[in-house]
Amino acid sequence: MPRTIHFEIPSANPAKAVEFYKKAFGWKIKKWGKEQYWMITTGKEPEPGIDGAIMPKKDLKTTVNTVGVASVDKAIKKILAIGGKVVRPKIAIPTMGWIAYCADPDGNVFGIIEMDKAAG
Repeated sequence: MPRTIHFEIPSANPAKAVEFYKKAFGWKIKKWGKEQYWMITTGKEPEPGIDGAIMPKKDLKTTVNTVGVASVDKAIKKILAIGGKVVRPKIAIPTMGWIAYCADPDGNVFGIIEMDKAAG
């Protein structure tokens, strides 16, 4: 069964958001590669919970949860067939996998990710 495995917080000022969340919750946050993307570690294993990221606010305006799926292409077909829509088409995240952003019939945005180290 697919589970929520990641969250993203869009921010008009990512550097300020990084400092806020570090101070508010003690999260460990560091920039990922050359992208404007900061990875968040919210706790230590084996504590329950998920990790996430902070990114610039562009087309995603609110916090987005990402669900792990076996196949992004199959998940998109299913989502479209039951009344959802694709908000941002499938793209590669080099060495991580394939991601797309979709919306449910109420317009709530969520990500779907297929892990694949050969992506990109």
